[in-house]
Amino acid sequence: METNKTIKSVTVFCGSGIGSNEIYKRTAFELGQFLADNNIRVIYGGAKIGVMGAVADGALQSRGEVIGVIPKFLSTKEIAHDKLTKLEVVETMHERKTMMNQFCDGVIALPGGYGTLEELFEMLTWAQLGLHQKPIALLNINNYFDHLIALRDHMLSEEFIDEKHKRMMIVSDNKEELIDKMNSYVAPELPAWLKEQNT
Repeated sequence: METNKTIKSVTVFCGSGIGSNEIYKRTAFELGQFLADNNIRVIYGGAKIGVMGAVADGALQSRGEVIGVIPKFLSTKEIAHDKLTKLEVVETMHERKTMMNQFCDGVIALPGGYGTLEELFEMLTWAQLGLHQKPIALLNINNYFDHLIALRDHMLSEEFIDEKHKRMMIVSDNKEELIDKMNSYVAPELPAWLKEQNT
């Protein structure tokens, strides 16, 4: 098993909407500030709106490095952030996720909709298959992810995942604790048949 190195670059998956409670936008902004203040580069979806925009704005206000990755069909709809350190424009949603994975040492999911969950679960699936060993975390703002966490526990009880896969989903409602947990994350040992496929 391999312990993750100190987190220097984090991909943040989150919503393009702001949600029904001001706490989502405020906490996203504070997370961006916290990451920048701790010299952690922010990789995110490139938009200036919603929770996504709040993360970027918080990091930029603290003079952090922020890289956006946005597909071309969205960049033309006037939602791309124009004050980022760098904006990467790609062709497809899959290319976007691949680049965001390549740029980061770990992933944090904030509240969002279907797109946020799709990105989160693809990263978890890649980790389960041994395609990366990066920590994947939920910042559980306002108990937003409680039902998802309960579903994870139900999947464990029904034996569709096991304990090591449960531990792949790091959870906290505190950003400092979340980064500490990500820094101490140890990727699970792969089963023999997957090791053979990945060598």
